[in-house]
Amino acid sequence: MKINLKSSISPVLVIIALLNVVMHLSVAYNLEYHRDELLYFSLGEHPDFGFATVPPMIGWLAWLLQQLLGHGLFAVRILPALMSGVMIFLVAGIAKNLGGSKYAELLAAVGFTVAGFALRTFSLFMPVFLDVFFWTLIIFIVIRYINSDNDKYLIYFGIVAGLSVMNKYLIGVLFVGLLVIILFTRYRTVFAKKMFWLGIAAGFLICLPNIVWQFVHNLPVINHLSELERTQLVNVDRVTFLLEQLMMGAMASVLSVAGLLFILINRKVAKYRFLGFLMLFVIISLMLLRGKSYYTIGIYPFLFAAGAVSYDLILKKTWSRIALPALLILLTWPVLPMGLPIYKSKGLVKYFSVVENKYGVVVGRRFEDNSIHSLPQDYADMIGWEELTRIADSAYNMIEDKKAAFIYCENYGQAGAITIIGKKYGLPQAVCFSESFRYWFPHEFNPDITSMVYINDEPGDDVKGFFRVITKIGSISDPDARESGTGVFLCQEPVDSFNKFWKDRIKKLDQENN
Repeated sequence: MKINLKSSISPVLVIIALLNVVMHLSVAYNLEYHRDELLYFSLGEHPDFGFATVPPMIGWLAWLLQQLLGHGLFAVRILPALMSGVMIFLVAGIAKNLGGSKYAELLAAVGFTVAGFALRTFSLFMPVFLDVFFWTLIIFIVIRYINSDNDKYLIYFGIVAGLSVMNKYLIGVLFVGLLVIILFTRYRTVFAKKMFWLGIAAGFLICLPNIVWQFVHNLPVINHLSELERTQLVNVDRVTFLLEQLMMGAMASVLSVAGLLFILINRKVAKYRFLGFLMLFVIISLMLLRGKSYYTIGIYPFLFAAGAVSYDLILKKTWSRIALPALLILLTWPVLPMGLPIYKSKGLVKYFSVVENKYGVVVGRRFEDNSIHSLPQDYADMIGWEELTRIADSAYNMIEDKKAAFIYCENYGQAGAITIIGKKYGLPQAVCFSESFRYWFPHEFNPDITSMVYINDEPGDDVKGFFRVITKIGSISDPDARESGTGVFLCQEPVDSFNKFWKDRIKKLDQENN
């Protein structure tokens, strides 16, 4: 794909892209690592062709960032921030290929910049930011194919599809919808083209290592989906799901709603109409499946671009063309903390308290279990990890024979904190049965264990019965942290061989998983 950079890239878009990168990096240190960032960065310690709940790409990227930049917050946040800049050019490119002018490109870029989900997504190192990129790139490639009828885009489609599946399986919803809907359009001729099947073959070969890994490990993706349905998706309300489609875009919903209507009913973009039905397919499918509301965010960059083109055709007066992007920016400012942590934790708590007291709403503060807290769950998941690791370090330093000791964590957030933040203290990697940590725990200790640092709310009955001396060293003290009260316990003087106790625990775990 040849692109003349001098003629294609507007200096204004470059400025907006740079502002996106700077904006996301400027808030990188206001809160700590996110619970999931700690997990995904821990995957970089054990790069593989698959993990318990995600494909391998995020782990490979974590490994690469660790080699280049280490384990600090900058290393964790730099790639999502840079990708926010890349997205500006991609969204503007879609607007251009839909027939929009330079104004449409600008408006689409501004819309993406102020979108609530984009503010949050491109601030965190998770598969989601890449997922949004791949969904948008796939749609861009489809539009380029429609405009050019050049079969090389079918190859590009297959390759990018394969890469996208190696990042997140969710994009399969887009592919299913696209392949079904295209059968009812004149573009169904792609199924008879050799380049399409070569592209599909290339995508399959890219995914093949992960497919093999899944079967070798007894398809953990199925267990993950079952657990997700049982513990989280069961709480999803379908009406709320639809309402949150508007809330996620925040002020940019002015563009996404207009974009969907424009693609579906305007004759000037009739050849792209099936993409509008594809967007509806994604929303309705995920609603019926009780998916989380943010699962749909991959469709919105395209809708922003389509909406920008529609306003490009509607707005004729100079003042109106200036007013719309200006209003998007001005109206976003009061709600900016809902998408981006522009304050530190106490400032955010104060902000959300004022919003509740003044307007009587608790937007964004409902956790996955439907309970309401002082902060949105993402923010609450970004507090307390540094304190927890310091306390664990204090406990670990009380142990004389460190060769006969280890640190056990009950969940992956705690284990990620010890593994990643613990680097600066020289702590060993945590042992944990949660998430992908289950693949890395030792099945036997040599020498046998005489001391254990145990991290959980309280020691379980099995731990209390096995160690004669259990001392609480401290706990997370911040009441706004999701892990508030999580304790660190030093367990010593086992009553029997710890290896025997450990093997019994592993056997019990295997029975629970089977």
